[in-house]
Amino acid sequence: MKHILTLLIISLTLNLSAQDKLAYKVFTGEGKKADYGDILKASLKADVVFFGELHDNPIAHWLEVEITKDLWSAKGKNLMLAAEMFETDNQLIIDEYFAGTIKESSFESEARLWTNYKTDYKPLLNFARENGLKFVASNIPRRYASVVASGGFEALSALSPLALDYIAPLPIEYDPELPCYKDMLSMGGEIGGPMAKNVSQNLPRAQAVKDATMANSILKYRQPSQTVIHFNGSYHSDRYMGIIWYLNKYNPGLKIVTLTTVLQDKTDKMDDESLGKADFIIVIPSSMTRTYRSSAQ
Repeated sequence: MKHILTLLIISLTLNLSAQDKLAYKVFTGEGKKADYGDILKASLKADVVFFGELHDNPIAHWLEVEITKDLWSAKGKNLMLAAEMFETDNQLIIDEYFAGTIKESSFESEARLWTNYKTDYKPLLNFARENGLKFVASNIPRRYASVVASGGFEALSALSPLALDYIAPLPIEYDPELPCYKDMLSMGGEIGGPMAKNVSQNLPRAQAVKDATMANSILKYRQPSQTVIHFNGSYHSDRYMGIIWYLNKYNPGLKIVTLTTVLQDKTDKMDDESLGKADFIIVIPSSMTRTYRSSAQ
């Protein structure tokens, strides 16, 4: 009898461990169970879809490609792609590469690509290129974000008109009480010295000028009736702040759908801390492998 019980326990354990291990689960912002079909259905009705990714997560990058393909199947040329990972002064290079004016090697050597470009963003860029879709480099050139980080918004006034074409129109509206910016100060901790303190206070402003420029880039290139899917780090769009705050300032009334990705040890239900982060929360096991291991972009 004892032998039979042991065999039953072993059998039960094996059956439990053999259950499918899902790479992700989808929940609504209220924590209700959803699925990929719900994401796609909502996205098809949107003017702008924000995919808030974890930069080093392979499931997020795979889903970005899948939803792009499915939106394209329904929208065709009425789909536009845009991404934080490409800077506005590289728009010409992207356009030249898409037109066949320059070689791929020239594009890749000149466009200041992220280290994980080939695995994580090249599939999106090439899908747009192969299917005649506009791909927008939406982010501010990092050198100008650094200008704000060291000198505040006021430092932008010293830039040339040509440089300012790559940035959202001045003056940049800014609400320091928005949690997405206010929290950056607390996360940064105490920094000593008056000069260091100024740099610390300007870090949220540097984030804001990125958000404002990305919002401006979306509106600059989006055509009426187009759906835009914008790829960005989740912090830029979580809780409908960041880019979305500026987009609503510049063009209120757009129908926006937001996705975000989070990691959890257990994925059977969504953690309370993710409630309200986005319209759809993609929950991925914390044990999921990464596409690279380096400091955050």
